[in-house]
Amino acid sequence: MKPFRAFFMNREQHKFTETDIRYMKQAFELAAKGTGFVNPNPLVGAVIVKDGEIISEAYHEKFGGHHAEINAINNAKKPVDGATIYLNLEPCSHFGKTPPCSLALIENKIGKVVIAMTDPNPLVSGKGIKMLKDHGIEVTVGILEDEAKKLNEVFIKFITTGLPFAVLKTAMSLDGKIASSTGNSRWISNETSRKFVHHLRNKYSAIMVGVETVINDDPLLTCRILGQSTGNPVRIITDTKLRIPLNSKVINSENARTIIVTGPDADVRKINKLKNKGVEFVSTHLKNNRVDLNELMKKLGKLNIDSVLIEGGGTLNFSAIYEGIVDKIYSFIAPKFIGGKEAKTPIEGKGVEKVADAFEIENISLQNFDNDIMITGYIRK
Repeated sequence: MKPFRAFFMNREQHKFTETDIRYMKQAFELAAKGTGFVNPNPLVGAVIVKDGEIISEAYHEKFGGHHAEINAINNAKKPVDGATIYLNLEPCSHFGKTPPCSLALIENKIGKVVIAMTDPNPLVSGKGIKMLKDHGIEVTVGILEDEAKKLNEVFIKFITTGLPFAVLKTAMSLDGKIASSTGNSRWISNETSRKFVHHLRNKYSAIMVGVETVINDDPLLTCRILGQSTGNPVRIITDTKLRIPLNSKVINSENARTIIVTGPDADVRKINKLKNKGVEFVSTHLKNNRVDLNELMKKLGKLNIDSVLIEGGGTLNFSAIYEGIVDKIYSFIAPKFIGGKEAKTPIEGKGVEKVADAFEIENISLQNFDNDIMITGYIRK
């Protein structure tokens, strides 16, 4: 099994035409429509072209449903024999919830397959391509490969390591505050930014906060997007000593799965009360008197949770970065000053002793949400 980062190394690029690039970008756009619906499967789009005309386009729409290739074949307005299909990911070659897509392409006499990237899944990884070639189908691989890997970064991390792709979301004022000195935090970011955060909650499988956030803010931690059909993310609360109030909204709302993460000495009687309310529990060893986040990630992976959006306070946020579980960050900055020596900041904890030891962000991009700025990037490993 290759390490997760190895899949982000550039391969030798083939020469592709502008037409190939256009069709592949269309496959990317189609694939993205499955965001939030296919986890833990990959996002896949398919475009079938025959005699210079698009005769079908489709995508993997939901977990357990037909894959993009099958949908595209079924939706074609002409026979697909001899046609070219553009796929952002290598077609599968094994029997899972559905039959192999490579076999379907062979049976329907597809003439050529253009693929952005090989599948990192060890069950597939090159086998689908080999199957196609063994049956005389022309295959080319590597077009817009970096873009394809970014599109499926969650799937790549999860399938190659068994660990969830972890994303840290923060929102702060221009002077680095997430609340006033009195604890008031509504609202740091604007409404447009907050709407985008709900799209993130739809995109990732789980949302994680520390118990202090539950005690102070009593959030629902749900996704409020009209028309999204996958339900709410799994709500994960790190609570070493099980201090969560029994009347918290996350406990008493039945519209989302809730997992509380405790240390080994949590109150068994309170655990049983919470279990009667439908709450699930995960226990880890302690590290620095807190739940062990690396152990937690392994256990979440075994629960088939492929991604986690961390929306914690400063303590959990620092611990997540310090323990090396964070892959990506979304940081919103609002153009306002709050001030206050005691006002909280997005990253607290013990901090680093030297600026030279700071955790650096790379591959940065910027986006505006009205007057707010969002910085997106990746933790340098």
